[in-house]
Amino acid sequence: MALQEEMEKQGLWLFKFRSILPLILLAGGLFLYVWREKYNLRPFHENSKAEEIYLYICMAVSFVGLVLRIYIVGHTPVNTSGRNTSEGQVADSINQTGMYSMVRHPLYVGNFIMWLGIALLTASIWFVLAFILIYWLYYERIMYAEEQFMRKKFGEVYIDWASKTPAFIPDITLYKKPALPFSWKKVLKKEKNGFAAVFIVFYLFYATGEWAEGDKINNKFLLYGTIFSVLFYIVIKTIRKQTTLLNEEGR
Repeated sequence: MALQEEMEKQGLWLFKFRSILPLILLAGGLFLYVWREKYNLRPFHENSKAEEIYLYICMAVSFVGLVLRIYIVGHTPVNTSGRNTSEGQVADSINQTGMYSMVRHPLYVGNFIMWLGIALLTASIWFVLAFILIYWLYYERIMYAEEQFMRKKFGEVYIDWASKTPAFIPDITLYKKPALPFSWKKVLKKEKNGFAAVFIVFYLFYATGEWAEGDKINNKFLLYGTIFSVLFYIVIKTIRKQTTLLNEEGR
């Protein structure tokens, strides 16, 4: 099999198991975090203000990625830009405005930033570098498979857009105003789990680290934030399942 077909095949296969990679990285990061906490190998004094501030900085990085995803999803129509689904590739048109005017795979940029915040939480430069390398190798093939689909479906139109738009590192000089207005309904439908996921993961790291040290779990912000975000997720999930309030034509 030629390398081109092999990379496309790998990308489609990796997408099917895309939920496994985050779990592996999460487990590895959590183990490293707890191990460094237990044996006091982190660059902070135990329960110090610096450690708390660093936790919130990492959390802020993850929320930047989430906000980026919210902005992107809120301005996109249904079935665009080669989005992978369980049934296969989907694309009725090519997104070329908003974030898509600056970078070809903005949602993966948002994912990267969200996971970077978690990787930084380990306070290990080697784990962060390993995360970046693994993410690059993993998503490079997924992006390649998506782009092959788009080239076959849209031909020169896609090739022309892709030739002037970076794959992963945004070029802000290319920015064009989104073609569609922002839709909170679509955001609530598509990104309802991201808000809860950030709080749950950070609370999991914090609580497990405190437990390993034998300390009390007393960060009320993380506790209440996690409870609120989970309840919010349940409410939105119920609304979407039981009503049509979040339905919006073309979005």
